[in-house]
Amino acid sequence: MESGLLYPSYPFKIKKEAGKPQIFDEFRRKWVALTPEEWVRQHVLVYLKTQKKVPPGLIAVETSITLNGMQRRCDAVVYDVSGQALCIIECKATSVPLSQQEFDQVWNYNRVLNVPMLVLSNGLQQIQARIDSSGKPKFLPELPDFEMFN
Repeated sequence: MESGLLYPSYPFKIKKEAGKPQIFDEFRRKWVALTPEEWVRQHVLVYLKTQKKVPPGLIAVETSITLNGMQRRCDAVVYDVSGQALCIIECKATSVPLSQQEFDQVWNYNRVLNVPMLVLSNGLQQIQARIDSSGKPKFLPELPDFEMFN
């Protein structure tokens, strides 16, 4: 199946349950609803594993955080081997253009996790930023390899 996204095609396990498509999430080790956002998320996660060499055990999907007293969920967080959060990944459906509002969402999540790298993707476009020593984002042309996150 062609992805239609900026990521390579991957051999995902897909099935229908009660007439609705499901995709097997190897990171959560369960079947989940195949929504447009989930299609993007699965591509980003497998891209991180296969192309950027992020060990799957260091990727947490739908990580809960508390922001301004409210429960929120990061689509994915990459950790280092000591358990320190390194990167927040936020995915949107292809129909959602990446704008300041979407970047502000991941930026606000970082107020809680304080990671050095942010990634935002709608599958057609990907924005990645390293947070510099002054706390400002430095936008990068591409996502560095996992070793570079440290």
